[in-house]
Amino acid sequence: MSISRRKFIESATLALASMAAGGKVSAATVSSRNQNDPAFRTAVSSGNGIPGVYKLGDFELQSGEVIPEARLSYATHGTLNADHTNVIVYGTWYSGRHSDNAAMIGEGRALDPTKYFIIVPDMFGNGLSSSPSNTSGVAYPKGFPLVTVYDNVEAQYRLLRDHFAVEHVELVTGFSMSAQQAFHWGALHSGFVERIAPVCGSSKTSTHNWLFLEGVKQALIADPTWETEPGPGLRAFSTVYASWFASQSFYREGLHLGMFGEPLPSMAEFLEKVTAHFGSFDPRDLLAMLATWQAADLSAHNRFQGDWQKALGAITATAVVMPCSHDLYFPPEDNEIEVSMMPSARLEVIPSIWGHLAGGPGYPSDGIEFVEKQLQDLLKN
Repeated sequence: MSISRRKFIESATLALASMAAGGKVSAATVSSRNQNDPAFRTAVSSGNGIPGVYKLGDFELQSGEVIPEARLSYATHGTLNADHTNVIVYGTWYSGRHSDNAAMIGEGRALDPTKYFIIVPDMFGNGLSSSPSNTSGVAYPKGFPLVTVYDNVEAQYRLLRDHFAVEHVELVTGFSMSAQQAFHWGALHSGFVERIAPVCGSSKTSTHNWLFLEGVKQALIADPTWETEPGPGLRAFSTVYASWFASQSFYREGLHLGMFGEPLPSMAEFLEKVTAHFGSFDPRDLLAMLATWQAADLSAHNRFQGDWQKALGAITATAVVMPCSHDLYFPPEDNEIEVSMMPSARLEVIPSIWGHLAGGPGYPSDGIEFVEKQLQDLLKN
């Protein structure tokens, strides 16, 4: 990554942060934003929601380390009702930003902004919320600290409780790493959350999944210039990543050549697209999010003391857990074990050769219709 591109990312993030407003807001305040504000018009016309940044102050992590002047970026879709109860939380995933979630949100869909107030919080490390790329390195002589899934959920909880005055959430859903967030929401705030719907994700990163992540990390940092100009390292990272995010059958059928919305002539062009996606992130941010993923563990909280069964048993919210039949990261067998230890959960397997991508918004996957149907049924319950 060039220094000029890094400065652009940092300046864009700081510009977004300048839009933040402190304090608690009412439903009326949320629904009566200044529609003459160009940022408001852009957000509405683009379908990406209304962006905001919540200032968390000095935010203490599970580790005891502190992110000074931490900020949580987010976007909202829809209007908060009078009693603040029509809320859905839909977090971001690895190398995702809140604009990516918009592909699953729309009138007449399960995540319908005419019915629900949908909050899309950006995960720490994604370049919008506090991340290595937008936080002063002076504060971290040993590098940006590990941010756990629980740390993300705690920040999101503060946003809902202290900024939007929310006391009840209809649904927490998410794909991949935000599916992990959904599990953690259910365990930590069971009385606050009515339903959870994790899609293509687990409550705890498995040893096999951890090993995959370690492989892509090592591919990136083997490049001696990975922090400034990660050319070979970024290409290696992207190539290894692409070999896992969809199934063997997906590639056998040539679906990779059409997944970006335009026909591509060869694998080389496909890999260029994948590399360009990851190249839009500061490599330090890629590693910060990856560390969060590797450390994901529902039992790693003082309340559960490493007891995974106890943590899963604490999820009293009605749950629909949706793995994909061909997911190489989070196979259905892992979720089947989890569901057996959850009081009010059922397993619904997405039948798709798209693998992990089957639950990801924005792709022409045959799994999205399945996810839509399950979310609609869950919200009717």
